[in-house]
Formats: sequence, structure tokens, C-alpha cells
Amino acid sequence: QVQLVESGGGSVQAGGSLILSCAASGYSSGRYCMAWFRQVPGKEREGVAAISSFGTSRNYAFYADSVKGRFTISQDNANNTLSLQMNSLKPEDTGMYYCAAKSVTCYGYDWYQPSFSDWGQGTQVTVSS
Repeated sequence: QVQLVESGGGSVQAGGSLILSCAASGYSSGRYCMAWFRQVPGKEREGVAAISSFGTSRNYAFYADSVKGRFTISQDNANNTLSLQMNSLKPEDTGMYYCAAKSVTCYGYDWYQPSFSDWGQGTQVTVSS
């Protein structure tokens, strides 16, 4: 059974930084895609960043335009942990952040679609101005 557990959310002032972590269990190696989404009340869930494996040692990362240059997604395979380093945070980054995973690769044209099979419970990020 796949389980995803997020941690690291909190409140920070604009310009600050946070690191989100997602502990994954129940996933086998090979082709997969893991991503971070965020959602605010009344809006659709938005893809923030994703990292995809094609069954080789090389992974590919994708980012929403709104976070490019500020956020970095990374993966620690030894500890089955997905991370999101968030720098230069803005009030519009506020939202509930979810970790998501699926056992297929994702590409530039589909990583941001919320068609993932597994989701965490979410962690709140609040950025004040």
C-alpha cells in the first residue's frame, strides 16, 4: 500500500524560505512521477513541480512558470523522500501543498494535471506580506 506523508509547512514572511518533505512508502523503483500540487479554497489544485524517472539513473524535473528559479524539487532515493525547497516566497504561494505520485512517467505536457493515483494529506504553507 502506497503512503505519502508531507511535513515542513508553516508560516513565513514574504521573501523567506521553507522546505517541504514527503515520505513515500510502498513504491517500487522504475518508472514513476512524483509531484507537488497546491490548492487554495475556491480554486483548482495547481501543479507546482514534478520529478519523473524513466527507469534510468536520470530524472527530469518540471516547474510551473510561477515558481521557476525560486523552488527546487529533489528526491532522496535512499530514504524515499521527495523535497521541495521554496525560496523567495510570495503571498501568492500560500496554500495547502500536496505530495502526489504515480507509477508512470510524466512529461512536460502532462505533469501538472492532477491525474495522480496517490496523494498525501497536505501541509499548509502561509506567506504573509
